[in-house]
Amino acid sequence: MEKGNLSINSENILPVIKKWLYSDSDIFLRELVSNGCDAVSKLKKLVDMGEAKVEDDVKYKITVRLDKENKTIEVTDNGIGMTADEIKEYITQIAFSGANDFITKYQEQMGEGGADIIGHFGLGFYSAFMVADTVEIDSLSYQQGAKAAHWKCDGGIEYEMDSSDRTERGTTIILHINEDSKDFLDKWKLKEIIEKYCYFMPIEIYFEDVEEIKEAEKKAAEEPIEEGAEKKEPEEPKPINDTTPLWLKKPADCTDEEYKEFYHKVFLDFNEPLFWIHLNMDYPFRLKGILYFPKLKHELESIEGQVKLYNNQVFIADNLKEVIPEFLLLLKGTIDCPDLPLNVSRSFLQNDGYVTKMSKYITKKVADKLNSLFKKSRDEYAKFWDDISPFIKYGCMREHDFFDKVKESLLFKTTEGEYVTLEEYKDKAKEKHENKVFYVSDPQQQAQYIKMFKDEGMEAVILDTKLDTPFVSFMEAYGEGVRFERIDSAVTEMLKGEGEADETQKTDLEALFKDNLGKENLKIKVESLKSDEVSAMIELSEQSRRMQEMSAMYGMGNMNMPADETLVLNSNNNVVKLLLDLKDKEDKKDDTQLICKQIYDLAVMSHRPLTNEEMTEFISRSNKILSIMANN
Repeated sequence: MEKGNLSINSENILPVIKKWLYSDSDIFLRELVSNGCDAVSKLKKLVDMGEAKVEDDVKYKITVRLDKENKTIEVTDNGIGMTADEIKEYITQIAFSGANDFITKYQEQMGEGGADIIGHFGLGFYSAFMVADTVEIDSLSYQQGAKAAHWKCDGGIEYEMDSSDRTERGTTIILHINEDSKDFLDKWKLKEIIEKYCYFMPIEIYFEDVEEIKEAEKKAAEEPIEEGAEKKEPEEPKPINDTTPLWLKKPADCTDEEYKEFYHKVFLDFNEPLFWIHLNMDYPFRLKGILYFPKLKHELESIEGQVKLYNNQVFIADNLKEVIPEFLLLLKGTIDCPDLPLNVSRSFLQNDGYVTKMSKYITKKVADKLNSLFKKSRDEYAKFWDDISPFIKYGCMREHDFFDKVKESLLFKTTEGEYVTLEEYKDKAKEKHENKVFYVSDPQQQAQYIKMFKDEGMEAVILDTKLDTPFVSFMEAYGEGVRFERIDSAVTEMLKGEGEADETQKTDLEALFKDNLGKENLKIKVESLKSDEVSAMIELSEQSRRMQEMSAMYGMGNMNMPADETLVLNSNNNVVKLLLDLKDKEDKKDDTQLICKQIYDLAVMSHRPLTNEEMTEFISRSNKILSIMANN
């Protein structure tokens, strides 16, 4: 037996690895299974080149074996294997400049989690010591006449190496799980980790549970075999991974059903995706993947996307915004980039030019897909719009390059139920819209205004989500002269009728309403509207209302009574005209006050919700008015 020391400058290296990588300790399985995949891939290449020979019926595989009773986990591959000299070269010599330098250089990344560190020094294998007190290697090289070797280390700087009686080519890593990591001896947890990191690895992975095997053997031995009956053969084990994920196929070779099946399987979402983008690039970097547009909910904060990042089919992380543009994380998808290091710090990714190019490429492909749908399948695109608009609007605000690419494909739903571009909206009734884009934020609340617009052959666009508040401001800033105005911000000239109350009538009405409403500071004006059905409207300037909305959004203000609301009385309305007749009649003062308050509340209800107190008073007053009418 040979003994030796690991070639490192500090005996504290393994305790350092354990300490700083422990928060992501499940990554040990990814590293060991990845190493097994590499070993098999190397052997397959050597065989293809005629440099190695294997049995004709060889089935390349990796096996993860759990022995809970003995507290061990084994990872076995039938790949290239190692000689004793190779073990000493690849395993016992850690490219490391000292524990103190290690901590100093990577302190910031270590604070974010261990997955950022593994790989800088070839520490993938040593991640095993995060969960194991002792690690063994049993290996037989593919080389003719090679002798099997056994290596053992208990987590210090000393190791033991001896010959082995192994007869099968390949390598087995045996982990003796420590007390702090006994959770990994649960078969369900172990299988969950394999599925998380290794589900799409290119070599078949099998899972074995020693307890299950013993139980099955015991049951088979006890089960009586009827005379003449053939012995029942055990079922052939099945791999727990998919070695050929859909993103590896050419887009032209994939069917819609395959895309949908892959979506359901990977994201456990039983809803149908709206559409998808198949990424397939070989130059200047290699990148493959599929991005799905799920049916998004209306409000942004309720959207939960999931974009899984892979390196050569090995899972790296979910929603890594340093690689994938943040707004794309609202989608669901898989992206495989073999040129991206498997383990790198996020600070490296943020400053890497290659990653920046990759991010821009993904953004461009998404924009190209949306533009293509808009141009080639406008009707289908319009059907998707309500579901995908939160993603697109958020993307425009987060990435101006994205906005520049898709701005001609932005749709707006009108109060007539049509989906139009801004240019189409403005061209439709340019002389009526006064070069403005009128919009509604609550179609039900603002129904009266919508009807008045409709009666004049005008329409507004519907912008009724929280996201639309900043989006409107964004469009005005970057949309080349676009100006938005909510439908109740002012009485447009197109709604005004002929004729007008004289100055005396205007003064009388203003005084009457101020006296009866008890709102001395309320702004009141009298206009003649085309529709005589409307008694009054509330105006609030666009700028003032936006300030109110932003204040409410950030919890800084109360929107119930903006300071510069204006009550617009319709001098063409019969009820308003009646008030002029009643104003000087002493016996009608109470009736006059009831009517003034009712007109005001009706105007407010078309503008914003009444408060609880206002609604209670409105209902009581309505019942009183009905009683008066019934008695007359």
